[in-house]
Amino acid sequence: MTTIYDVDAGKFNNALAEELKKIKEFEAPAWSPFVKTSVARARVPAEADWWYKRAASILRQAYIKGVIGVNRLKSRYGGRQDRGVRPAEFKKASGKIIRLILQQSERAGLLKKTEGKKKGRELTKEGKKFMDDVAEKVKIIK
Repeated sequence: MTTIYDVDAGKFNNALAEELKKIKEFEAPAWSPFVKTSVARARVPAEADWWYKRAASILRQAYIKGVIGVNRLKSRYGGRQDRGVRPAEFKKASGKIIRLILQQSERAGLLKKTEGKKKGRELTKEGKKFMDDVAEKVKIIK
Protein backbone atom coordinates (compact mmCIF):
# COMPACT_ATOMS: atom_id res chain seq x y z
CA MET A 1 0.00 0.00 0.00
CA THR A 2 1.45 3.34 -1.07
CA THR A 3 0.97 6.37 1.16
CA ILE A 4 1.81 10.02 0.63
CA TYR A 5 5.06 9.48 2.53
CA ASP A 6 6.33 7.23 -0.29
CA VAL A 7 6.07 9.83 -3.09
CA ASP A 8 7.52 13.27 -3.82
CA ALA A 9 5.46 16.03 -2.16
CA GLY A 10 5.45 18.35 -5.19
CA LYS A 11 4.34 15.67 -7.63
CA PHE A 12 1.73 14.44 -5.16
CA ASN A 13 0.26 17.92 -4.66
CA ASN A 14 0.01 18.51 -8.42
CA ALA A 15 -1.67 15.13 -8.95
CA LEU A 16 -4.05 15.70 -6.03
CA ALA A 17 -4.95 19.15 -7.39
CA GLU A 18 -5.85 17.56 -10.74
CA GLU A 19 -8.04 15.00 -8.98
CA LEU A 20 -9.75 17.73 -6.91
CA LYS A 21 -10.72 19.56 -10.11
CA LYS A 22 -12.87 16.52 -10.99
CA ILE A 23 -14.87 16.75 -7.73
CA LYS A 24 -17.89 19.04 -8.11
CA GLU A 25 -17.76 20.28 -4.49
CA PHE A 26 -14.35 21.85 -5.12
CA GLU A 27 -15.13 25.01 -7.02
CA ALA A 28 -12.90 28.08 -7.03
CA PRO A 29 -15.04 31.11 -6.06
CA ALA A 30 -15.60 33.89 -8.58
CA TRP A 31 -13.41 36.25 -6.53
CA SER A 32 -10.41 33.90 -6.38
CA PRO A 33 -8.48 35.43 -9.34
CA PHE A 34 -8.49 38.83 -7.63
CA VAL A 35 -7.38 38.13 -4.03
CA LYS A 36 -4.01 37.85 -2.35
CA THR A 37 -3.49 34.81 -0.15
CA SER A 38 -2.01 36.87 2.69
CA VAL A 39 -1.34 40.49 3.66
CA ALA A 40 2.33 39.56 3.36
CA ARG A 41 1.97 39.00 -0.40
CA ALA A 42 2.44 41.81 -2.91
CA ARG A 43 0.35 40.27 -5.70
CA VAL A 44 -2.34 37.71 -6.43
CA PRO A 45 -1.16 34.16 -7.28
CA ALA A 46 0.19 33.90 -10.84
CA GLU A 47 -1.20 30.41 -11.50
CA ALA A 48 -4.79 30.08 -12.66
CA ASP A 49 -5.42 26.88 -10.67
CA TRP A 50 -3.88 28.05 -7.40
CA TRP A 51 -7.13 27.31 -5.52
CA TYR A 52 -6.87 23.57 -6.20
CA LYS A 53 -3.16 23.48 -5.36
CA ARG A 54 -3.85 25.18 -2.02
CA ALA A 55 -6.68 22.72 -1.36
CA ALA A 56 -4.34 19.82 -2.14
CA SER A 57 -1.73 21.26 0.19
CA ILE A 58 -4.26 21.66 3.00
CA LEU A 59 -5.48 18.08 2.58
CA ARG A 60 -1.86 16.88 2.67
CA GLN A 61 -1.39 18.78 5.95
CA ALA A 62 -4.50 17.07 7.33
CA TYR A 63 -3.02 13.69 6.37
CA ILE A 64 0.32 14.46 8.03
CA LYS A 65 -0.80 16.35 11.16
CA GLY A 66 -4.03 14.48 11.91
CA VAL A 67 -6.24 17.26 13.27
CA ILE A 68 -5.94 20.71 11.69
CA GLY A 69 -7.65 24.02 12.35
CA VAL A 70 -7.99 27.32 10.51
CA ASN A 71 -5.74 29.27 12.87
CA ARG A 72 -2.85 26.81 12.66
CA LEU A 73 -3.14 26.72 8.87
CA LYS A 74 -3.15 30.53 8.78
CA SER A 75 0.26 30.41 10.46
CA ARG A 76 1.44 27.64 8.13
CA TYR A 77 0.63 29.60 4.96
CA GLY A 78 1.63 33.04 6.24
CA GLY A 79 4.92 34.73 5.53
CA ARG A 80 7.25 37.66 6.08
CA GLN A 81 5.76 41.03 5.15
CA ASP A 82 8.14 43.57 3.69
CA ARG A 83 7.47 46.81 5.56
CA GLY A 84 9.85 49.08 3.67
CA VAL A 85 12.48 50.64 5.93
CA ARG A 86 11.15 48.89 9.02
CA PRO A 87 12.16 45.29 9.73
CA ALA A 88 10.10 42.56 8.07
CA GLU A 89 7.40 40.98 10.23
CA PHE A 90 5.55 37.66 10.09
CA LYS A 91 1.89 37.91 9.06
CA LYS A 92 -0.69 35.14 8.93
CA ALA A 93 -2.46 34.04 5.73
CA SER A 94 -6.08 34.72 4.83
CA GLY A 95 -8.52 32.74 6.96
CA LYS A 96 -11.43 32.96 4.49
CA ILE A 97 -9.57 31.01 1.81
CA ILE A 98 -8.57 28.26 4.25
CA ARG A 99 -12.05 28.12 5.82
CA LEU A 100 -13.77 27.78 2.43
CA ILE A 101 -11.42 25.00 1.33
CA LEU A 102 -12.05 23.13 4.59
CA GLN A 103 -15.82 23.54 4.11
CA GLN A 104 -15.59 22.29 0.52
CA SER A 105 -13.58 19.29 1.75
CA GLU A 106 -16.27 18.54 4.33
CA ARG A 107 -19.03 18.68 1.69
CA ALA A 108 -16.97 16.33 -0.51
CA GLY A 109 -16.70 13.89 2.41
CA LEU A 110 -12.90 14.10 2.70
CA LEU A 111 -12.78 15.89 6.08
CA LYS A 112 -14.97 15.88 9.18
CA LYS A 113 -15.17 18.08 12.26
CA THR A 114 -13.74 16.61 15.43
CA GLU A 115 -14.07 17.44 19.11
CA GLY A 116 -11.87 16.24 21.90
CA LYS A 117 -8.36 17.03 23.03
CA LYS A 118 -7.73 18.81 19.72
CA LYS A 119 -10.55 20.69 18.05
CA GLY A 120 -10.59 21.04 14.29
CA ARG A 121 -10.96 18.84 11.24
CA GLU A 122 -9.49 15.47 10.37
CA LEU A 123 -9.53 13.16 7.35
CA THR A 124 -12.34 10.65 7.01
CA LYS A 125 -11.68 7.06 5.94
CA GLU A 126 -12.84 7.99 2.43
CA GLY A 127 -10.49 10.98 2.40
CA LYS A 128 -7.52 8.88 3.47
CA LYS A 129 -8.33 6.25 0.85
CA PHE A 130 -8.73 8.95 -1.83
CA MET A 131 -5.30 10.41 -1.01
CA ASP A 132 -3.64 6.99 -0.88
CA ASP A 133 -5.12 6.20 -4.31
CA VAL A 134 -3.65 9.43 -5.71
CA ALA A 135 -0.29 8.53 -4.14
CA GLU A 136 -0.48 5.11 -5.82
CA LYS A 137 -1.07 6.79 -9.21
CA VAL A 138 1.89 9.13 -8.64
CA LYS A 139 4.17 6.21 -7.71
CA ILE A 140 3.15 4.27 -10.83
CA ILE A 141 3.85 7.30 -13.06
CA LYS A 142 7.28 7.65 -11.47
